[in-house]
Formats: sequence, structure tokens, C-alpha cells
Amino acid sequence: MSEQVEQREILKAKLNHETAKASWKELQPFFARGQTIYVAPELDLIEVALAFSEDQAELIALWRDKTQVDKVSDEQAQAWFAEDKALWTVVLPPWVLVQQESMQ
Repeated sequence: MSEQVEQREILKAKLNHETAKASWKELQPFFARGQTIYVAPELDLIEVALAFSEDQAELIALWRDKTQVDKVSDEQAQAWFAEDKALWTVVLPPWVLVQQESMQ
């Protein structure tokens, strides 16, 4: 295994370990600072976090074009607040990536 692949696997394990559920109400301060990023349920939250940490701009742009990754909108925030929604989160300063549970 190459050192680059090994480092990626270590980072992936670290991000997976740091993934946690949080209520949207707990995430309000991050949203207020524009630091929350929506990740569509069909994407792998850890793979998106890896793309952010590795600065894979082309891949992130592709997801944004498909509206699968973007800053949390005011409408999403209001709905999640009203529902007291719990979301999966991964923190990649300054960003907090958030994802609803898949309905599968």
C-alpha cells in the first residue's frame, strides 16, 4: 500500500470516528456563521469530508452542480429547527458537514 493511500485510509478512519449525531438546534451557531454544509443522503458523508479535506475542488463542484453539496439554506434550517431534526455531522474546520439519515 502506498504511503498516500495509507494516509487517506488513516484520515478516513479518523473522520469516521469523529462522525456524530447532533440536533439542528445545537448546530445553530455554526449555521449563523455560514459554516454548515448540506450533504445529500445519497452521498457518503465520509467520502465528502475526505474530498473537502483533500481540496478536491472539481469533485465538490460536480456535487454542487447536482445540488448534492451546498451551504445549508435558510429553508432547510427553518424546517430542521421546526422538526428538531437530528443530523449526522462531521467537523472539518471551519466547516460542519451535515446529512439527514437516509430513508433506505
